[in-house]
Amino acid sequence: MNTKTNSEAILEALEQKFDAINQKTETHLEGLLWSKPITYWDYIQTDALLNLQTQRTVLPDEMVFIMYHQVNELLFKMILWEINQLCHTDKPKTDFFTEKLRRISRYFDMLTTSFDIMGDGMEVEQYMKFRNTLTPASGFQSAQYRFIEFSSTDLINLIDYRFRASIDRNTPYSHAFEHLYWQAAGKDYQTGEKSFLILEFERKYREEFLRYMEEYNTINIWQKFKQLPEAAQKDSELVKAMRHYDHTINITWVMGHLNAAKKYIDSGKGSGEATGGSDWKKYMHPKYQRRIFFPELWSEEELKNWGEGV
Repeated sequence: MNTKTNSEAILEALEQKFDAINQKTETHLEGLLWSKPITYWDYIQTDALLNLQTQRTVLPDEMVFIMYHQVNELLFKMILWEINQLCHTDKPKTDFFTEKLRRISRYFDMLTTSFDIMGDGMEVEQYMKFRNTLTPASGFQSAQYRFIEFSSTDLINLIDYRFRASIDRNTPYSHAFEHLYWQAAGKDYQTGEKSFLILEFERKYREEFLRYMEEYNTINIWQKFKQLPEAAQKDSELVKAMRHYDHTINITWVMGHLNAAKKYIDSGKGSGEATGGSDWKKYMHPKYQRRIFFPELWSEEELKNWGEGV
C-alpha cells in the first residue's frame, strides 16, 4: 500500500512537471522503456576524458605534465562552479557564504599540495627537453584562473600596483584591462608593445574577459561580502574563511607554483626563461604585484609584509 501511494505521488509530480512545459507524461515514460541503464563510464565520460592527453614528444614525463595541468583546469572549473552560485545568490546567508568559501579553499588547498606531483614527479632532464616544444604556450594562458580573479575581488585589486592611483570605478573596462597586473608579464609599458604570449591570449579571450569584468563588477565575492548585514561581516568563521581564501590563492598557491617552476627553470640545464618569455619571477611572486583580494580584512602590518618570508 505504501509503495503504491508513493508511486502515485511520483506520477502526480511527473504530471505537474511535464504539464508545466506542455509535454505528455506518457511519452517520457515510454522513453524510459527503451533507454539504456546508465553506467559509470558513460556518466563520467571516461573514454572521452582519457583520450584528451596528446603528447608532442616521446618523453614519458610529458604525460605527467599534461595530465597535471588538465587536473588543474578541472579544479578551476569546480572553483568557478561554487563562485558562480555564491555571487549569483541574492542576499546569501552567512552559513551559505562560509560553506562556499570553504569548498573553494579546499580545492585550492588541493592544488597547492599537488605541486609535489610536478616538483618531484618529473625528471629535470626530460622536462628541459619537452618544454621546448611548448614554446610559446604558458600556464599563464589559463583563462579560468583569470575568471576566478575577476569574480573574487574588485577590479582595482587586480590592477598593476603602479597604475592603481589613476584607475577607479569610472574607468572604462577596456582601459583597466590594459593595466591588469598580469600584463606586466609581457608588455612594455613605454612602447605599448606586447609579447606573442599576451597577444595570443587576448586574441582568444579578451572579449570574454571584458564581459566577465563587467558582470562581476558588483557581484564579486568581496562585493557580496560587503552587502551582508554588519553583524555577518564580523562573523569570525566567515572572516576566517575569507582570509584563508585570500591567503591560499594569492600566497600559498602562487608560491607552490613558483617553487615548482624554480626547480626546473633554474636547474642550470636551460635558458632560465619561461616558455612564454615572461619575467616569471617578478610576475609570480606575491611580494611584487601584491595581489590581495580582500585588503580590508588584513592589518597594516600584514599588508606591508604581504608575500615576504615565503
